[in-house]
Amino acid sequence: MSVLIVIPARYASTRYPGKPLVALTGASGTQQTLIERSWRAACAVSGVDQVVVATDDARIRDAAESFGAEVVMTSENCANGTERCAEAHAALGGGYDIVVNLQGDAPLTPHWFVESLVQGLEEMPKAEIATPVLRCDGATLNSLLEDRKAGRVGGTTAVFGTDNRALYFSKEVIPYTGKTFASDDPSPVFHHVGVYAYRPEALAQYPDWPTGPLEQLEGLEQLRFLENGRSVLCVEVDAQGREFWELNNPEDVPKIEAMMAKMGLE
Repeated sequence: MSVLIVIPARYASTRYPGKPLVALTGASGTQQTLIERSWRAACAVSGVDQVVVATDDARIRDAAESFGAEVVMTSENCANGTERCAEAHAALGGGYDIVVNLQGDAPLTPHWFVESLVQGLEEMPKAEIATPVLRCDGATLNSLLEDRKAGRVGGTTAVFGTDNRALYFSKEVIPYTGKTFASDDPSPVFHHVGVYAYRPEALAQYPDWPTGPLEQLEGLEQLRFLENGRSVLCVEVDAQGREFWELNNPEDVPKIEAMMAKMGLE
């Protein structure tokens, strides 16, 4: 199956303006911008035919082209990354079997996360979208809970049925559990990793659907699929010892840099 990876990136982030151009320092002291690290993560995925950065901002375009990325300019009217991916796919002439949205704020995304999504869609023809979920250990769960207590969104959680089809995604920590978990203990909470693989038909229809109340309340683009009765496959992935975190707030920069240092990532 032919695969396109689109990295949507916008400068005017509500929570962190200019986020794609923020420099992150690796284990050896090397600095690269968030958008470059996300692009390099995309290029590490096997079986991909094309990788593009999709943006509406000339500053991001210039930065991306400076390190060799292909850029597709998209409209300022794109409400989220999924709409930007749909526009980029159309601008490229379509024709791909799977379009992957590797969001530009997740530079620690391991290549096997994306490869698992593609495999998931190949194995479940009725699924229209696939997205990875990672079982939280006690340390990660506690970090999510601490962020919420401080009024920050540290990550998104997901709940899904026995067939692995998504029931709901939330910026709250769900499902509720009053139990305390040791740092290395597995918990019943799954961290949603903000990566998506779409079948092109569902992706093309997405911008035409109105924003529903759940998407508006949570600020989560994937809820538009659920609100329109589309099947979203949650693919459980194994971190294989890798730590993962998205850059949502300025406070996340030192957290991600510490993770890169610990894992020896340049």
